[in-house]
Amino acid sequence: MSLDPRHKSHTLLDGRDRAPARSYFKAIGFSDADLARPIVGIANTWTETMPCNFNLRRLAEHVKRGVREAGGTPMEFNTIAISDGITMGTEGMKTSLVSREVIADSIELVARGHMFDALVVLVGCDKTIPGGAMALLRVDVPGFVVYGGSIQPGRFRGRDVTIQDLFEAVGANAAGKMSDRDLKELEDVVCPGAGACGGQFTANTMAMALEFLGLSPMGTASIAATDPAKDEVGRQSGALVMDMLRRSLRPRQIATRAAFENAIAGVAASGGSTNAVLHLLALAREIGVPLTIDDFDRVSRRTPVWADLKPWGRFTAVDLGNAGGGAVVGKRLVAAGLVDGSALTPSGRTFAEEAARAVETPGQEVVSALERPLKPTGGLVILRGNLAPEGCVVKMAGHERTTHRGPARVFEREEDAMAAVTRRAIKAGDVVVIRYEGPRGGPGMREMLGVTAALVGEGLGEQVALLTDGRFSGATRGLMAGHVAPERRRLDLLVDDATIRQRLARWRPPAPRYASGVFARYAALVSSAAEGAVLRPDGGAAATAAGGGSPAHDVHDPALAR
Repeated sequence: MSLDPRHKSHTLLDGRDRAPARSYFKAIGFSDADLARPIVGIANTWTETMPCNFNLRRLAEHVKRGVREAGGTPMEFNTIAISDGITMGTEGMKTSLVSREVIADSIELVARGHMFDALVVLVGCDKTIPGGAMALLRVDVPGFVVYGGSIQPGRFRGRDVTIQDLFEAVGANAAGKMSDRDLKELEDVVCPGAGACGGQFTANTMAMALEFLGLSPMGTASIAATDPAKDEVGRQSGALVMDMLRRSLRPRQIATRAAFENAIAGVAASGGSTNAVLHLLALAREIGVPLTIDDFDRVSRRTPVWADLKPWGRFTAVDLGNAGGGAVVGKRLVAAGLVDGSALTPSGRTFAEEAARAVETPGQEVVSALERPLKPTGGLVILRGNLAPEGCVVKMAGHERTTHRGPARVFEREEDAMAAVTRRAIKAGDVVVIRYEGPRGGPGMREMLGVTAALVGEGLGEQVALLTDGRFSGATRGLMAGHVAPERRRLDLLVDDATIRQRLARWRPPAPRYASGVFARYAALVSSAAEGAVLRPDGGAAATAAGGGSPAHDVHDPALAR
């Protein structure tokens, strides 16, 4: 069904009764001619608190130029953003996942309240990407997400470095393997300018996933934040959203079950972040697309890894862009018959048609040849067992070890675990368990990059397993989060069922850490990380608890992921 290009805004702006509304817009420079055109909301997550989103103010101007040239009137508005990297290892990190819900809610509210005819969402850091996409699916006006792009790699003594190297250097310094002077030198060069973290960490993983899902124009995400070509991406995005409006193409027509499987395949083929699991599940929940964690395991089992990207590989996201971009990965998937090439994209072309447009740089080494994948199966693995009866996600990319068994070293919060790591109290063979950091128990489901990177920096990355009801950063590598057991996919505590039942009967949850404010409200509302803040039909909080921890993790029990 075709849309009136002013299908929303005419209600707000047309006719005698809307004269007061028009007067407000005229006060800030809009003319009658401006208000007679389709109104395109430009949701901007620009902030001065991090490099990830710092270039978005400039990018927004180019998007708005493209909208105007194509016959629309852009109206820019802002929302919040929280830096994972800056808050990592502190109480501030608890705000990160919560911010996804606030971002989605705030964009939705402005888009509905101001009755935009179309919407472009500018994103950069981790939670702005899924938050922006969630809002887009809720509002369901023609539009898409535009990613601000990756940061350039830093240069340290003749080699490219990313923030991953600095987090791991903290552990190396604590272990006496790196001097204070060298750590400071690395700190000063690792982040050379604007853009999101430079490996296939969560931001770049989700940016690629949205291209493959069809909620971002393919070919836009791989262009770095400071690349001069990004300005043209903005202008073309402004023109494209007006074209989508004329074609009446809405996000929910694009985000089908097949499109979600395409996105999962892209994450698997690029060795991407496990955070894609909870974010893609949350997106699917927004529009009722049936998707479970088992779908990630199924798609990952059949999907080889072709992209040699950090944190486990050799190259950065900028290298991928220089090699031809994420569409080269898409081309491999199409050629292997592992995606639905007929899925729609914002341009109106199919996934296969967009992937075929990729210009692969001759001799590039970032994406391996179709017949020579780096690994036969993707990096995402779903484990179950008595430690994870409803399942948990781990990342296998870059790891060949399949079994780990050792004594559990249990910590009630991330800071306690980090202190143990830096004082070298964790030994080879241990299983570090960090509990009560889940979406409700934390609340906020903190990422543990500080702890995991410190273990890697101390040389324990392949000798210690780390399990948590929290999350792991896309930059995590090593035997973390149970990164083990690809064959049997089990995560078990080595005690009998009767003992576990006895402990559960004795266990009492700890008192909430926050009695008021945003954390208390979020913990009361949240169902799971995948679903976000959800209310029951009767108005009460959702009943399913996540992240409460388990009494089964006693300090000296041997734990096994087999």
